[in-house]
Amino acid sequence: MEGSPPDVWVVRHGATAWSDAGRHTGRTDVPLTPEGQQQAAALVKALDRQRYARVLVSPLGRARETARLAGFADATIDDDLLEWDYGEYEGLTIAEIREHDPGWTIWTGSVPGGESVGDVAARARRVLARTSDADGRVLCFAHGHVLRVLTACCLGLPPEAGAQLALETAGIGVIGHEHDYRTLRHWNLPRA
Repeated sequence: MEGSPPDVWVVRHGATAWSDAGRHTGRTDVPLTPEGQQQAAALVKALDRQRYARVLVSPLGRARETARLAGFADATIDDDLLEWDYGEYEGLTIAEIREHDPGWTIWTGSVPGGESVGDVAARARRVLARTSDADGRVLCFAHGHVLRVLTACCLGLPPEAGAQLALETAGIGVIGHEHDYRTLRHWNLPRA
């Protein structure tokens, strides 16, 4: 659509031991598991049929390795694509957090020593602003929660709407257009 911002493709990194265990993995640089490496390599078939004007990646190893295995070793590192800073909740499961903070969710609760949903949304909006003039599709390799917030912001929804956008490891999402509106074209696309 002429004059519209570019389509945004988001890709969550492959599986890690912590993602498999449901641990909040923010800034801890947990490597991909062998399954996560296979998931990332399988992304090649789904992503190589497209051209991308810009390819961005979180600086964390699990995202960079996913990008490399998917065929995008030269992706530009963007610190704003770092995963949510979970502060004192880093490495904990939701059940462990709820032992001390009943009813807690990342979307509605506080994160002691970490970021608020508003902080993550501010970073996501900076990514979107920096890529709004791209001459073609934008591809972002990053992490589950930050990509869910980015997608909500891109769609003009409150960042908390990311709660309804669960993104699987090595899952692909595509934000496009229909007429004058940003739309979610695909979510959790198959990797191959």
